Amino acid sequence: GKVYAPCDAVVERIFETGHAVSLVADFGAEILIHVGLDTVALKGRFFTVHVANGSRVKQGDLLLEFDLDAVKKLGYNPITPLLVHNSSNYGSFKPAVDKTVTSADVVIELRK
Repeated sequence: GKVYAPCDAVVERIFETGHAVSLVADFGAEILIHVGLDTVALKGRFFTVHVANGSRVKQGDLLLEFDLDAVKKLGYNPITPLLVHNSSNYGSFKPAVDKTVTSADVVIELRK
């Protein structure tokens, strides 16, 4: 039920509904974190945002929270993809695939 910054970055866009956040990492990666599938339909219900557009965040900072039980109870899949829009800018891209992670885990390793 909590989403943390995966790296030092600037919040490019926090979606009005709180279900997604777009970041630009200090090293240039363009990252989208999207909570759940089709959760935009919840129109912000069950989501609490802790950052604003343009905010600087450090790795591990809390970005948003959501009521995981309520989201699941309504039938939404809570899987939370982390996408790197400009991954082609990196020679090595090693994601943690199909794995439950904690805020201390490395979720994607990028190298130029």
